Amino acid sequence: MNFDSIRPIADVELETRIRARLDSLTKPPGSLGRLEELAVQLGLIQSTDMPRIASKAMIIFCADHGVVEEGVSPYPSEVTRQMVANFRASGAAINVLCRHGGIEPVIVDMGVGKPTRNFARESAIARAAAEQAIETGFTYAAKAEILGAGEMGIGNTTSAAAIFSAFSGLDPLETAGRGTGLDDAGVARKVEVIRRALVLHRPDPQDPIGILAALGGFEIAAITGLILGAASRRHLVMLDGFITCAAAIVARAISPAALDYVVFSHCSAERGHKKMLDFLNARSLLNLEMRLGEGSGAALGIGLLEAAVNLYREMATFQSAGVSTSTQPAESPSAEAR
Repeated sequence: MNFDSIRPIADVELETRIRARLDSLTKPPGSLGRLEELAVQLGLIQSTDMPRIASKAMIIFCADHGVVEEGVSPYPSEVTRQMVANFRASGAAINVLCRHGGIEPVIVDMGVGKPTRNFARESAIARAAAEQAIETGFTYAAKAEILGAGEMGIGNTTSAAAIFSAFSGLDPLETAGRGTGLDDAGVARKVEVIRRALVLHRPDPQDPIGILAALGGFEIAAITGLILGAASRRHLVMLDGFITCAAAIVARAISPAALDYVVFSHCSAERGHKKMLDFLNARSLLNLEMRLGEGSGAALGIGLLEAAVNLYREMATFQSAGVSTSTQPAESPSAEAR
């Protein structure tokens, strides 16, 4: 893995050309809002003033978490394996959304049935294993030019909330939510489990891989690698919700420029997600009160990205359509001319 190859996408001359074309299209300047920003971002990522949507893949990393034994999820770990089988049978929500958007789903087993250790009692994974999981995710960035990041893993909102608290310093009461449907007592238990883990591990925000090893899941480490790998290849990554954004926090700590290649698809209903987006200085495209995971929000976001690029490439310009660019009414002819 070569993180030194990750560079910011800023290019003033190229951005000026892209925005000039946007302003030449038959619409008021800026009237397509965030869709215009998506076209600019993809153009800068692809280093062209005619960005394109070519191959699209949704990479769904799946793994189990030992912290589930602390009662932090209303579902048993066995559900991870069952849902992966559902993905492979094309029966899950993400399969439907990928079919709808012409996106190839890629299911990656990062540790289904082989959970991490319980991070409330010891480090979740060895540091070398965390690095290997990052490297695995890094290689999947070659699957397509437009990548969606999805996940499945019972207990992974607990891991994501712990990672967020470790980097931000926020109390777990602010970062941990209901996950797959905890009641109030379950959320309180989840908060206390994360608090104990933070005291146990004393995570150092200057050591992002150390935080992953202490608190993370294999799928979160792999998504971190996917983000870094995409940035190294100048591919775009559409992130999903709370768990994938926890990976973005780790990726930013490793290589800040990597987030230039990321789009945040939606703000989920998970309690800490809005705070997480704020911590990342990020704006989501959508807020549909979703909390499914799997990559569901990312699939919808890729659809918006594709719409943005098609508008940019296919709309007529004022010149080609013979439409006036003047904002003033035409002068009425003089009495003498009449």
